[in-house]
Amino acid sequence: MVDAGAEIYLRPVHFTESPQMHDGQTQRLAGGMLWFSAIELIMHQGGRFIRHMVPVSDWDTAIAGLPAILADRAALLYTRITAPRAPVQMGRRTIRLDQPQVMAIVNMTPDSFSDGGSYDDVDRAAEAAIAMSGAGAAIIDIGGESTRPGAKPVWEGDEIKRVQPIIERLSASGTALSIDTRKAAVMEAAITAGARMVNDISALLYDDRALDIVRAAGVPVVLMHAPSQGSDPHKNDGYYNVVTDVFDWLEARVDAVEAAGISRDKILIDPGLGFGKSLSENLAIINNLALYHAIGCPILFGASRKRMIGALSNEAGADARLGGSLFLAMKAVEQGAHIVRVHDAFETVQAVHIWRGLRDAALTQIA
Repeated sequence: MVDAGAEIYLRPVHFTESPQMHDGQTQRLAGGMLWFSAIELIMHQGGRFIRHMVPVSDWDTAIAGLPAILADRAALLYTRITAPRAPVQMGRRTIRLDQPQVMAIVNMTPDSFSDGGSYDDVDRAAEAAIAMSGAGAAIIDIGGESTRPGAKPVWEGDEIKRVQPIIERLSASGTALSIDTRKAAVMEAAITAGARMVNDISALLYDDRALDIVRAAGVPVVLMHAPSQGSDPHKNDGYYNVVTDVFDWLEARVDAVEAAGISRDKILIDPGLGFGKSLSENLAIINNLALYHAIGCPILFGASRKRMIGALSNEAGADARLGGSLFLAMKAVEQGAHIVRVHDAFETVQAVHIWRGLRDAALTQIA
């Protein structure tokens, strides 16, 4: 017997290549190019997790047997899973989320874990960013502070000096730009220079002014999970269950940011791979990524060149992790991630295009 005080989670599973051949047995995932035929119904009570696999066709019957409060919660999560995600409006650019998009990384830093120093002047960075856009990256994410483990915080004035010139240069060309920062002054300067999205590893909690800046600017914002919103985002006191702990934290943070005046259709979420999470915890999040659709916001996924790839591939260095980066990006795409954040834009865009071709063929198959 399930107690009315149990916590409930839903994970769409059993993805179907050609849903048109299975009328009434599938549901579309978040308005994208994937259809699922079952839901893993997960209930947490009494210190243990109870899991049931429920076919889509039996969903209404299954939740009718739950206590009313849990049935209402399950219905809300299911509605979020199946609701289309609104396009992301970045100034004059509209980024559609009914198909996966690529966000390309340009770090204006000397010490980022993967590409520190690669774009140490504006001309070189602009050339790289334009090439990434030309390859098909929908968004260029500009960062001026490394947040790798052990990195020292950067004074906001120095961070602004790093990112402002490249943003001004690229915004003149109409490129859709995101600013990767947790500091309100940097957000403000970047938005003035032409950035039209804020990507904050602290989910607008590091700087007291950050939420006000984003709300006033009306730009979309990525809220990332990290176990600490202090100077060290990797500081961690441990998880009970990393998958559901991150879900609960992100859901609560989205609700709080929405209540503070930023509309839900401007909020994206990122589970924060590599931030205060062990290898096994990162892998658990990746394997259960589809669960986060129940928060009802577009999912941004960033595993490009991260340490976990080296840990699983004979300690390959950051510059030798392309294969792992591509696999993880496509693993996320195959669970409905809306945006993948990557260093290797050309290769990832190509992989997404091949995936898209396969999906189009499956969705138009008639026999």
